[in-house]
Amino acid sequence: MVQLEKVFKAYDIRGVYPKEVDEDLAWKVGHACGQFLRSLLSGYERGQAASNRLLVGHDMRPSSPPLTKAVIEGVTASGAGCINIGMCDTPMVYFAINHLGTCGGIQVTASHNPIQYNGFKISGAKARPVGVDTGLKEIQRICSMIRRMPIEASMAPASQADLWEPYRKHVLRFLRVPRRLKVVVDASNGMGGKMVPEVFGSADIQIIPLNFEIGQGFVHEPNPLIEASLRQVKAAVRRHRADLGICLDGDADRCAFIDGTGQAVPADLMTALLARHFLKENSGAMVVYDLRSSRIVAEEIRAAGGVPRRERVGHAFMKKAMADGHGVFGGELSGHFYFRDNYNCDSGAIAFATALSVIAQQDRPFSELIAPLKRYCQSGEINFSVSDKDAKIKELAGAFSDAEIDYLDGITIQYPQWWCNVRPSNTEPLLRLNLEARDERTLREKLKKVQGILGKPAGH
Repeated sequence: MVQLEKVFKAYDIRGVYPKEVDEDLAWKVGHACGQFLRSLLSGYERGQAASNRLLVGHDMRPSSPPLTKAVIEGVTASGAGCINIGMCDTPMVYFAINHLGTCGGIQVTASHNPIQYNGFKISGAKARPVGVDTGLKEIQRICSMIRRMPIEASMAPASQADLWEPYRKHVLRFLRVPRRLKVVVDASNGMGGKMVPEVFGSADIQIIPLNFEIGQGFVHEPNPLIEASLRQVKAAVRRHRADLGICLDGDADRCAFIDGTGQAVPADLMTALLARHFLKENSGAMVVYDLRSSRIVAEEIRAAGGVPRRERVGHAFMKKAMADGHGVFGGELSGHFYFRDNYNCDSGAIAFATALSVIAQQDRPFSELIAPLKRYCQSGEINFSVSDKDAKIKELAGAFSDAEIDYLDGITIQYPQWWCNVRPSNTEPLLRLNLEARDERTLREKLKKVQGILGKPAGH
C-alpha cells in the first residue's frame, strides 16, 4: 500500500513505480484534483464549460501511459471533464491550461529523477502552482479518504487534443534570429527529444542533437545541474565549433547553457544577460531572481533600468512574485526561467529561444557576452549535514552580528566585500551554503570561517 506522506513532497508527488506510485494512487490524485481544483472556481467560472475541465499530459517514461489512463479515470469519476494532450514537456501543460482556460492540469512526470520514478505535477487555473501551502495538503487529505471506483463510475467526458501547433507558435514568438546559429542540444533522453523537433524543427537554426531517443532510459542523469550530465554537450560544442549548447532536464522545464568554448554558464549569469533583453522594451519593469544568485544580477537589472526583486527559492515563490509585481522576467540558479508573456511560468523552450535571440543579435561570441558578468568569485552550493538547523542558523547570526542580516529564506549575511546565504533543505537534514566574494582570497577566507561553524561538507 502506498504511503502518502512519503510521496507527497513540497511541490509535487513523486516516487518509485509501482512500489510508491501506482495506478491506484494515480486514480486518487485525479479524483482529488477534480474535486479540489473545481472547488476554487467562482460562480461565474463554474458556468463556463472549459473551466470545469482538467488537462492531463505525460512525459516519456514507460510507466507514464498507464498512470495517465488512471489519472483520467479518476478525474472523470469526480465529475470533472478531462482533456488529454498526450506526451509533452511540462511547460506545454502550463501553456495548455491557459490556452484552453481549464481549471488546472496534471503532468505525469518525475522530472529529473531516474527512469524507475514517476509522479504528478499539479497546477491550478492559469497554471498557478499547487504546492504544500497552496493545496497539495488538501489533495493528500482527499486521497487518504477515497477508494478507487470501477471505470463505469465515470460521470464526465474525456477528450483528446493535439496542441503542438499553437504551442509551437507561442514559443517561436520569443525567437528572433538575424543570423543562423549552430547549437548543440542535449535532450537528456527526456521530453526535449520530442519538444525540440516539434517546436524548433522549422526554425532557421542548425541543431546538433544529442540524446533525443526517449522512453528507454537515460544515457546520463537528466539533471543539468550535475557536472557529469554536461560532459557530452561540452565536448560536442567544442568538436562542432558550435555557437552554444544547452542541456535540458527530464521534463524540459529547466536548461543549462554552454558557451562556444565549452564552458558552462551559471544560471544567475544567464538571468543577468537575459534581463537586459527584456528590459529594453520594458524599462522600469521588475525582474525576479532567487536569493542565491550573484550580486551581478541586481546590478545588471538596475543598470538596464529595471527593478530587481530578490525572492525565496522555489517556483511557487518565483511565480507569485512575478504575478504580484508584474515582473517581466525571472531566473533561478536551478535553471528555471520565468516569463511574463508565458503566464509567469517557467519554460526550457522559451529560455532557449530567448538566449538564441540575444546571442544572434550580437556580433560577438556568447563567451564574450558573459565575460563582463564574471566580476565575483562563487563557492557554488555546498551541503552540510546538520541535526539542529535552527541552532546553526542562530550561531551564524551571532558570529556575523555586525553584518546586514535577513531571514527571507534561511539566513543571508551581507558585507561589502562578500555575502552568503545558508538555507535549510525542505526534505533532508541539510543546510545549503552559497557564498560569493569580490576576489578568490576573500572567498577562501570566508568559506573557511563559515565552514568552521557548519562543519564538514556532506559526503566528505
